[in-house]
Amino acid sequence: MVGGCAAALLAIASGTAFAAENLPPKQPLVQDLQSQSKACATGDDTPYVSAPPRLSALLYDPEEDNQPSESSPVQGEFEAWWTDPAGAEQRRTYTTTTLSSGSRFYWTLPDDTPANTVVSWHVRANDGQAKSAWSDEGDGSVCSFVYDDANPEKAAISSPEYPRPEDVFWVDGVGVYGHFTVDSPSDDVVSYTYSFLGGPHGTVAPERPGAAVTIPYLPLTSGPKDLTVRAIDRSGRSSGESRYDFNVKSGRPPVARWELDDPAGSRTASAETGAPARAGTGVTFGGPAPAGTGTTATVRLDGSGHGFLTPDATVADTSESFAVSAWARPAETGRAMTVASQDADVRPGFALGLRTPGSGPAWSFTIGDTTVSGGAPETGEWAHLLGLYDAETGRAHLYVNGHEVGSPAEATPAGTPGAFQIGRAQGATGYRDRWQGDIGDVQVHDRVVVPGEAAELARRKPESLGHWSLETEADGTSPEQSDGAPLRLGGGASIHRDSGNGCLPEIDPDCAYGPPALVGEGHLHLDGASGHAAADGPVVDTGDSFTLGVVVRLADSEPAHPMTVLSQAGDHTDAFKVRYEPSTHTWQLVMPEKDEAGAHETVVCQIEGADGGEGLGHRLAVTYDDGTDTITLYLDGQTNAEATASLPDGWHSTGALQIGRGRVGDGWGEYLHGDVDEVQAFSGALRDTDVPGLGLGTDPCLC
Repeated sequence: MVGGCAAALLAIASGTAFAAENLPPKQPLVQDLQSQSKACATGDDTPYVSAPPRLSALLYDPEEDNQPSESSPVQGEFEAWWTDPAGAEQRRTYTTTTLSSGSRFYWTLPDDTPANTVVSWHVRANDGQAKSAWSDEGDGSVCSFVYDDANPEKAAISSPEYPRPEDVFWVDGVGVYGHFTVDSPSDDVVSYTYSFLGGPHGTVAPERPGAAVTIPYLPLTSGPKDLTVRAIDRSGRSSGESRYDFNVKSGRPPVARWELDDPAGSRTASAETGAPARAGTGVTFGGPAPAGTGTTATVRLDGSGHGFLTPDATVADTSESFAVSAWARPAETGRAMTVASQDADVRPGFALGLRTPGSGPAWSFTIGDTTVSGGAPETGEWAHLLGLYDAETGRAHLYVNGHEVGSPAEATPAGTPGAFQIGRAQGATGYRDRWQGDIGDVQVHDRVVVPGEAAELARRKPESLGHWSLETEADGTSPEQSDGAPLRLGGGASIHRDSGNGCLPEIDPDCAYGPPALVGEGHLHLDGASGHAAADGPVVDTGDSFTLGVVVRLADSEPAHPMTVLSQAGDHTDAFKVRYEPSTHTWQLVMPEKDEAGAHETVVCQIEGADGGEGLGHRLAVTYDDGTDTITLYLDGQTNAEATASLPDGWHSTGALQIGRGRVGDGWGEYLHGDVDEVQAFSGALRDTDVPGLGLGTDPCLC
């Protein structure tokens, strides 16, 4: 015995391994088995497949059989069986190729696998010396499947709200839900895929196989629409496509609207729709309106018990979808105030207005016990508010200046609807949260106001403040297109006119070649040392929404220092600066948060190499949206996440608009070396769809 141990130790030391007694492979586990990627199951859970499936199993040989760096080869032995129509059992077997332990082994069943028949199978592993137990032995389980060779039948589609055009051609409308019932005659349908023209798209499952489903749909735009549907059965087979056409009208107008533009001295607000609203003595008509809107006048409420308007009647059915909106400008933000509400027993059924949580003042919309808040009210600043209750989803939403804020919340309307109120909300001991400030154009809709409509209601149409084509000069100035104030050219600035001769200096030494004009027949050329142009004063109000556009081409391929193309200064720093930063190869929009030297700056940028005097230059545009507190930089009509940032409060600059230079310390610097053209300025923030029209020689359509 001692000699035997010594021999074994000697064999190990010399690298010779003697095989231990072989252990059989492990029994395959049910969780490692699949029928065409579907989990192993049987009985009521038997999976259905759309073709003779590929069966698979993970098979293992014990690690104890291996020496280091060895693998254990195994084979899979599959067996499947079923009962044919004559009652005879049929069996098929298959042995796989040899693979390493831990591999997945496959068997694709033959084409004679019967359809609509329960087929059972199991598998075991074989390492060449021993076989594992079958996967269904002991605590294991047999696997089954049914091969379904027939597609489900096409689904029928119907809708009570949106009938087909042959029944009713145009149907109400944007913001009104439709419900589409989809039903296939096949009793094994487990889901339907659907797609509405323009969206949404999705999959919906019936409560039980073969049952019909109902798909809700909220039209966001008017026009011809269609719904396409396919039925999917439990094997994954798809029916043919069913299509349902319908036509959607524009959204219904408001059920009540008070524009609040009645003459000064009025005691009643006339209604475009709905009942007139009587006004308390704390209401003053003929107030200022938000610029760029269709509103021409507003009312001012003094915050007292007499500052309110009411039609003395219910306006909104709070058990159904509704929306309430208004323009509002608070005279203070330090307390809760109500723009519009509706009585409901001893509290408001809903209230739209301003709240003062610990985090600071915020706009709010309350229904019952639910409040959605967001946005930042500012004293003396207009905002458009829209509160929405969607009865289909049971959620409350709040839009501020056309953008949804806060998080939609589950809401339950409370109380019996009472009288509609402007400027106050009902409380247990009387009216409270009285509005102090201005209110205009109050509207109530009896439907969902969709996002596009909310944005349009809040839109403040930009107005052109100046357009300088920079094609001519006279007496050191370049005119504005609409006979507005010209730009004054400083030293080192000149108007270059396109010669149009097309000659090349390398061929004709006498050629008076100049680069082509950026846009039109001329542009402003700046020498990079002192060249600039300037307006006589500020052009845009940097404390409010504005837009600027410019076309620029840098003369250098590697500028030695930052170069400013547009700026407008305050007392201590530029309110904004549009410049090229060569160290990062970026165009930047820089806006300090305060008119202080060294103030924190918000910077957004877009990466772009310098022009080197070649090409058509780049169309730059910047917007500041005071309603959403957002600044954006566009390059050739496009923007991105890095080119947009939040700027809470713009401040009013008093300096003149500068082209080609910016404030540096106590003087001017960052002079631009290159060409500038098509300087355009607007009050208000242009929409993304309008910006690409800048720099083309004409003003974009601001319809």
